[in-house]
Amino acid sequence: MKKLALMAVAMAFVLVSTGGWSQAACKKVTVSAPSKSELTLRMDMRKLWEDHIAWTKAYIVSAVNDLPGTDKVAARLLKNQQDIGDAIKPFYGEEAGDKLTSLLKDHILIAADLVGAAKAGDNAKAAEAEKKWYDNGDQIAEFLGKANPNWTKESLKEMLDTHLSLTKAIAVAAITKDLDAEIKAADSNHEHMLMMADALTDGIVKQFPKKFGESCAKMSSKKCCS
Repeated sequence: MKKLALMAVAMAFVLVSTGGWSQAACKKVTVSAPSKSELTLRMDMRKLWEDHIAWTKAYIVSAVNDLPGTDKVAARLLKNQQDIGDAIKPFYGEEAGDKLTSLLKDHILIAADLVGAAKAGDNAKAAEAEKKWYDNGDQIAEFLGKANPNWTKESLKEMLDTHLSLTKAIAVAAITKDLDAEIKAADSNHEHMLMMADALTDGIVKQFPKKFGESCAKMSSKKCCS
């Protein structure tokens, strides 16, 4: 009898405890979700910067190997810089978008000079072009840092410098015919550029929350107990 009484007390304790945990678990849960407009911007920004690295690599390979149609690849790459500039115009205006396009086109044209000099073995010219390339990166970082307080010049410069370093690694690998190194650098550049694209999106969303509607739309779980 004493054992049965103890078992009954234990079962009652378990039922009460389980009920308590069930009630706690069944409380309404809210999860923040991005708005449709934010998701659209994020995907568009990723696509633009993926195009940037894809067409940059395509140009490097074409130029290094003197492939036919290199000029067409270059034209498509320059169009990407226009596309990126156009993408910020809804937020920062026509003048700012055109300025970014100009800076990014310089970024590409200097890179072309750098690839050409490196391919020709002109170390002095290559060093000069590389300095201009990094100076241009600093100008882009400064321009964007002034446009949005959520982007600091220092963080932008770090991201851009990493992109330049990885792009140079791709070019060196292409020139030296080191396919393994080329693939490794391209994969790293891709991963890095997605991170940079997301950082740019995050900054825009924070600066212009009204343009993105309810950026913390609520999704609630179903109530599972009375």
